[in-house]
Amino acid sequence: MAQGSDSNDASYKSPSPGSRPSSSDDAKKVMRREKNRIAAQKSRMRQTQKADSLHLESENLEKENAALRKEVKQLTEEAKYLSSVLSSHEPLCTGLAPQTPDLLYPPHHSSYHHQHIAHYQH
Repeated sequence: MAQGSDSNDASYKSPSPGSRPSSSDDAKKVMRREKNRIAAQKSRMRQTQKADSLHLESENLEKENAALRKEVKQLTEEAKYLSSVLSSHEPLCTGLAPQTPDLLYPPHHSSYHHQHIAHYQH
């Protein structure tokens, strides 16, 4: 509805030929329009605030997403590096048998550790 336009007001009824609208009816109409104008203004302001809030949230989430992607890339590179270090070390490590996971973390027996450490000291 256009503001300030009588012809578009759906609740407006033209007076019957023999009667004239009273001043109290005009005052009510003016008050109703003023209330409607204020309500529409508040609604537009809330809508703008919500859009601004969503825009800020979107920007923050994009920054967080970029940071997380960067971290994933770094961790992937680190995992590849550590995997290659492990692969190059495995042939030198005679105390570990790759087919049995129990041997990767053997119980703490001092003789095992001394034997393993002694291998690298020579």
